[in-house]
Amino acid sequence: MEKIDYKKKLEELYNPSAKEVTAINVPKMNFLMIDGQGDPGTSKPYQEAIEALFSVSYALKFKIKKSRGVDYSVMPLEGLWWADDMADFTKGNRNNWRWTAMIMQPEMVTKEMVGETIEEVTKKKNFPALPLIRFESYNEGPAAQIMHIGPFSEEGSNIQKIHKFIEESGHKLRGKHHEIYLSDYRKTAPEKMKTVLRQPME
Repeated sequence: MEKIDYKKKLEELYNPSAKEVTAINVPKMNFLMIDGQGDPGTSKPYQEAIEALFSVSYALKFKIKKSRGVDYSVMPLEGLWWADDMADFTKGNRNNWRWTAMIMQPEMVTKEMVGETIEEVTKKKNFPALPLIRFESYNEGPAAQIMHIGPFSEEGSNIQKIHKFIEESGHKLRGKHHEIYLSDYRKTAPEKMKTVLRQPME
């Protein structure tokens, strides 16, 4: 059986330096996505989105393993973050935050396969957010990123580093703030959590 470690295969995307900001050109990839709004720490829709995304991602993994003889690890949760008024984002008015929760899918996953799998999971588990899942390509392009090690509450200094790097390299901020959650916050000590912080640029 073929085994693929996509985090290792895409190491420059999922394991950047924690010491310095680096520039990268992110290729177009396919994701399961759910959109929402609210404080991620207290928002029930956000927790329901994570539940639905992982349930379908694991079901797809087992479907491909059985039908194609290819085994791979489900990719980590990712999030795009923004606000209609960016002052709400920078000042931490988290109830007004908008988000897209998403999980990258291997190139062998098709739209038809996703539709079938959502139907199959829905029959077994009555997760409220399952009907909200969409399967889309996301072409992020040029970006700057850094690995943040520590609690979410201390991301600010690294986000500022990214913005400074972009401005000093003659570029401008573009698109949505992107985070990739490499640690399970329920099982990992806050000071050891790893999160990729990324900002598209133009």
